Amino acid sequence: MFNLEAVSAQRLYRLIAEKIAEKIRAGEFPVGSRLPAERDLAEALNVSRSSVREALIALELSGYVEVRLGSGVYVTNPKEGTAVGSPPPTESTASSSPRPAGDVGPFELLEARLLVEPEVAALAAQHASNQQLSVIREAQEAMSASGAPSHLDRAFHAAIAAACGNAALEAVVLSLRDLSEASPVYQRLDKHFIGRKAWNAALVEHDRITSAILERDPIRARHEMYAHLIAIMARLREDFGDSLSSSRRKVTPKKRAPSVSDRSSRNATTEVEDATDLVDAEALAQHASRTAARRKV
Repeated sequence: MFNLEAVSAQRLYRLIAEKIAEKIRAGEFPVGSRLPAERDLAEALNVSRSSVREALIALELSGYVEVRLGSGVYVTNPKEGTAVGSPPPTESTASSSPRPAGDVGPFELLEARLLVEPEVAALAAQHASNQQLSVIREAQEAMSASGAPSHLDRAFHAAIAAACGNAALEAVVLSLRDLSEASPVYQRLDKHFIGRKAWNAALVEHDRITSAILERDPIRARHEMYAHLIAIMARLREDFGDSLSSSRRKVTPKKRAPSVSDRSSRNATTEVEDATDLVDAEALAQHASRTAARRKV
């Protein structure tokens, strides 16, 4: 087993990607070989599996590795001069421009959404006008009718944010979505793991969120949004098909979605790291939904 020194920095996934790239350039991971499992890399580097996942996607974007779902992550031969985290020189980058999103990891973005959007949904259930409720319902129906393309997903979450009654929170929700759409690593993760099954699950989750908001039930709205975001994180952390599968473990999800005050004293990433180890991501969302219904007041 290889030995990589532990690293710690603000943009951890980029440092991890560079560490692995150094091993590839040195021939320690030869072209054509399969990289060690995510869990092994995470343990060797003393970092989270989410950070390793982001690093592997950054390496794929750079041409250092190829992700083969159902098989694993394999070393390829990058173009000379390609920087880690950048597309190969032959790949068109005309639509890309330097922006902060390049340094924001996908799971950082989802963690931020997890801290904000459940409360936004609860506020929308309390403060939305009848017209705003109609917009939310129409956005959800449009997604169901079309198969949930990404621009309609954005419209749905934007409609909820617009109905929360707080312009600052609305701006935060939209900014986080902009960062996600501008992040090549996030978009590649989405491409790998968000297929028809995931969209169908998201439609069910959106229907539950909509129902709670239309019924003006802030507690259930908060729970349903929380369950939806946790399920997204779980779907994006499904394994690449390597030896990780044999060591996956089930954990018991939390009984309820914590409020802002509950979460202020701890790091949400730790909670998500545990919760998203579930084999079936949808089961977690369903569990949270059932729990929310039982706690309805």
